[in-house]
Amino acid sequence: MSEHTGPQSAFGRALLPLASTEPPLRADAQRNRRRILDAAGQLLTERGVAGLTMDELAKRARVGKGTLYRNFTDKAGIASALLDDRVRDMHARMLQGPPPLGPGAPGVERLAAFAEAYMKHITGNLDLVLLTEASSPRGRFDRVVYPFWRRHVEILVEEIDTEAPRLRAEAIMSVLSAAQLEQWLRVEHHELAELIPRVQTIVLGIAGH
Repeated sequence: MSEHTGPQSAFGRALLPLASTEPPLRADAQRNRRRILDAAGQLLTERGVAGLTMDELAKRARVGKGTLYRNFTDKAGIASALLDDRVRDMHARMLQGPPPLGPGAPGVERLAAFAEAYMKHITGNLDLVLLTEASSPRGRFDRVVYPFWRRHVEILVEEIDTEAPRLRAEAIMSVLSAAQLEQWLRVEHHELAELIPRVQTIVLGIAGH
């Protein structure tokens, strides 16, 4: 998928890049794709990423393998499509929802709210995110949605401190990366509720607050 310029930011200047929607599909193709993604979500809930195999997915979605592979060439592509589905609501809340995640609150409050919402999004879909990032040599930097996240953070950082907002935004996204969250949660066994306020403090410190 390509990127296109999205709605104007809450601060009335820089535009945010957004992931484009998929090209229009025929009605039957849309139904097949929806059946595949719904079945993939069910398999993921029941069996985890390891149980999300192409053979089992074709059976569960009641589609032929040819139809499945015309829509998705591998498991990473399915994971990416599932994530795209799940991220749209958060994008909408960031751009048009109530503050502090949406427009209308000071940059400090919005950045703290973003850190919390982003951590919950990533940890709620951790195996999917790790799978999609592992499928690309550049990891999260090759994800279509990454420029949107980074630009949103950059705009908020710039309101807090105008020195090197792009570099600070990249540093914040590193702190919030899926690999880092996996380390904290699964290796070091921190609780998410404990991590969120601590990471918010780190993120705001990087932003210059």
